[in-house]
Amino acid sequence: MQRQTVLSKVPEVTLGFWIIKIFATTLGETGGDALSMSMGLGYLVSTGIFAVIFGAAVAAQIRANRFHPFLYWLTVIATTTVGTTMADFADRSLGIGYAGGATILLLLLLASLFTWYRALGSVNVVTVTSTRSEIFYWVTIMFSQTLGTALGDWTADSMGLGYLGSAAIFGALLLLIGAIYLFTRTSRTALFWAAFVLTRPLGAVVGDLLDKPVSHGGFALSRYVASLVLLGLIVLCILMFRQRPAGIEQAEH
Repeated sequence: MQRQTVLSKVPEVTLGFWIIKIFATTLGETGGDALSMSMGLGYLVSTGIFAVIFGAAVAAQIRANRFHPFLYWLTVIATTTVGTTMADFADRSLGIGYAGGATILLLLLLASLFTWYRALGSVNVVTVTSTRSEIFYWVTIMFSQTLGTALGDWTADSMGLGYLGSAAIFGALLLLIGAIYLFTRTSRTALFWAAFVLTRPLGAVVGDLLDKPVSHGGFALSRYVASLVLLGLIVLCILMFRQRPAGIEQAEH
């Protein structure tokens, strides 16, 4: 009996992966705010624009026959920008509030993971090797990015922790997950999704810290400039950190 490695179209989870993910989620905040606030398009129109980009990126990702780092991270950025404006629309325009929005999105995220697990037997990213698993993967990521935006706004605004205080809390939680990963045998899949969700509010509050007015505790940087700098950092990291596709070994008789 031989074993073969089946490669997916998502990257192997490494330190470089998490660095790029944090930059991408921060870009999602500044980029989403640039369209909805700086350009004055509003949350609903901006959500519609980013949703079209998200749909096109996911379609291209599914049609691809192998892992393409730039296409993958473009799709992640698309999920985080649409997540930003969607969460802001629900929380502010619809009046659901940060707590209500975060609760609804958490339930949607858990429902997506549960449905994925029941349908395919695993939510481990190394098993994302088919069209069905890719669809579940990107829908789940979109919910996690939207949830992260609501969580970041909730802690920074409703709980009064501010952007720096919220960044410190989410950063500490991520370090705790890292320690659990290193020193325990806790499910790697559960830790991955916990970290994936928490990197989004970290990016959200860092993005707000960069572009919000000084009177609101931010640095009042241009959203356009911040977004371009973050995009440049993402491209640089993709070039610096070797991005390899995740793989799963399967028995071959």
